[in-house]
Amino acid sequence: MSTLVILAHPDLEHSRVNKRWRQALLEHPAEITVHELYEEYHNWEIDVAKEQGLLEAHDLIIFQFPLYWYSYPPLLKKWLDDVFTHGWAYGSNGTRLRGKKLGIAVSIGDKKENYLPAGSVSFTVDEVITPFRASAIHVGAIALPYFAVFGASFQASDDEIEQSAAEYVAYITRHRLPTPSPAQ
Repeated sequence: MSTLVILAHPDLEHSRVNKRWRQALLEHPAEITVHELYEEYHNWEIDVAKEQGLLEAHDLIIFQFPLYWYSYPPLLKKWLDDVFTHGWAYGSNGTRLRGKKLGIAVSIGDKKENYLPAGSVSFTVDEVITPFRASAIHVGAIALPYFAVFGASFQASDDEIEQSAAEYVAYITRHRLPTPSPAQ
């Protein structure tokens, strides 16, 4: 199963987590393709046919980004709006993503305990990423559980970030395995 990581970080060089995750992924070029949106589309003019071709060529697609105000970076939103078109991604003839696995890997600046119902955010990460899950379901893809590291802005130590990079590669490896068929 081929893996495409759509990396959307507007300032990757100053990132501790996403930069380290990218380095870990690049150590697996035969299994993982890393596609950096902000590097590819600094002018925000997305080549829709190219992007759709990349998606069609891969079975596992991971969106990697920092959580920004409980959402994703703006270029990733534009990319989704431009690339997931009617007749290609959804609609009666839009079946190109059907059956593909879609996941997200997100760096979160805040503490994990703040993403509990009683925490300061008042929402869980699953609730915050509902639009991604809904989009995956809408296009007929399989929505995977998220992968996250918390405290990315100020709390995570270098050792924790290093460990998260290894865990991220393991997350991808685990989801690269075929989905078991339901028992008959």
